[in-house]
Amino acid sequence: MEIASLKQVVSAEEWQLRVDLAACYRLVALYGWSDLVFTHISARIPGPEHHFLINPYGLMFDEITASSLVKVDQQCNKVIDSPFPVNPAGFTIHSCIHAVRDDAGCVLHTHSRAGVAVSAQKCGVLPISQQSTFVLASLAYHEYEGVALREDERPRLQADLGSATFLMLRNHGLLTVGKTIPDAFLSMYTFENTCRIQIDAQAGGELVHVNPKIMEGMAQVMKTVTAGQGANIAWPALIRKLDRVDASYQK
Repeated sequence: MEIASLKQVVSAEEWQLRVDLAACYRLVALYGWSDLVFTHISARIPGPEHHFLINPYGLMFDEITASSLVKVDQQCNKVIDSPFPVNPAGFTIHSCIHAVRDDAGCVLHTHSRAGVAVSAQKCGVLPISQQSTFVLASLAYHEYEGVALREDERPRLQADLGSATFLMLRNHGLLTVGKTIPDAFLSMYTFENTCRIQIDAQAGGELVHVNPKIMEGMAQVMKTVTAGQGANIAWPALIRKLDRVDASYQK
């Protein structure tokens, strides 16, 4: 499907955000975290209007381009005309987080097999891998309330997330919040691998848990390891990888 380019319609800042968000959708598809057309990633456009970009409902993640992303306001009104609808559950989840988290430049939500599997375990994330120690340093949980369509769920979701980076939606999936699109993607990469490792490890023998003393001060360890720039280090390499596969997300 041909979508008219918005490159000359929007600001340079918004266009770059669109390109990065479209790339994020393509990378989620490339790594196998998508669920047909049913999950969502949003990015807030800087400015007092609190507009944000979200996927056109009905496109596979490997079809999404910078111009096909839908720009909406806090009431889910389209700011720029689009032939595509917006996933109502996606709007509920993302709009309520963007409304209370000024640092939430990007919100990434998945229904991956491993993520849903761990979300259904009473124990939640176990401290059994290096990856899990990063997640557990900033992890929250939200109980399942059915498909996220009801307005009254919003304050509970906001309260459960609090200031965390990682949110496990019980019986549902995973969610990460990032200051930038690369931040949210790298956090989801870590979250997803944490869950995959846990499911694989549980299929074997007795588990060895990370010493609780190591868990203390993990936030500082993360800053030391990456100088707070982990996403910025990985993102250019991810874009090069994506461009080798298919650069059409930039349209």
